[in-house]
Amino acid sequence: MAKFKIEWSTLARLDLIEILEFNINRNGSASYSKKLNSKIKKSLVFISKNPFIGIKTDFKNVRALITGDYQIIYEITEEVILVSMIWDSRRNPEDKKIGKRIKK
Repeated sequence: MAKFKIEWSTLARLDLIEILEFNINRNGSASYSKKLNSKIKKSLVFISKNPFIGIKTDFKNVRALITGDYQIIYEITEEVILVSMIWDSRRNPEDKKIGKRIKK
């Protein structure tokens, strides 16, 4: 199977930045955030080679890969994988606004 190109939505990039900054502020160090960012990047390389590995969602062509405490929500298109959201699974699911980010 061909390797898919990974693209990020603006909101997904903001999700990641928010998560990394939160951990830097909470821990007083960037060490954990660097490790987490590396782990997410490795997961995206894995997704690019195995796009159907993630759990199916209620949205067409949208899947979620669990990476530690985080979910990488992504949409598979013919040419790319679009990262739509990075979700901290420890947060209240009521805060999740996935439907507004993904087309049905």
